[in-house]
Amino acid sequence: MTTPIPYITRERLSTLLLTTSTPPAKVAIIDVRDHDHIGGHILSSSHHPSSTLGTYMPTLVRTLHDQGAEIVVFHCALSQQRGPAAARGFVRERERLFPRAGGLENGEGRAGGKGGGLVEGGESGHRGNGEGAEGGKAGKEGGQEVCVLEGGFVKWQE
Repeated sequence: MTTPIPYITRERLSTLLLTTSTPPAKVAIIDVRDHDHIGGHILSSSHHPSSTLGTYMPTLVRTLHDQGAEIVVFHCALSQQRGPAAARGFVRERERLFPRAGGLENGEGRAGGKGGGLVEGGESGHRGNGEGAEGGKAGKEGGQEVCVLEGGFVKWQE
């Protein structure tokens, strides 16, 4: 069974993007919308359509690792299918490419420990209390926190 990928709220992501204590290069936002990408995007996000992401995933994992991305946020329109699926695929590919310590060389997540996580809980339907992502351990392994934007781009725009 796969551990669920945790969610991050739009408020928390916005705070991370606007604060000077988190360099923008440390937060990677991956937009996996396909044709529905037309009409706007989150500033600084990278567009990698879900229809072609599978072949590009090894390159994306290596690139974000080499760039030192600490937080990787996936989203689609509603973050119900494509975003979570892409995040799970990213975690699987990261574990395949970097098998030591859950995906990368160091065993600890850089983006927060117990009670200091950036995301809101665990599985779909359960967002937790915002006190960390202990329920979503798959997203935090190996120095990179992988999560899904709660509500996707639709909620981001509200």
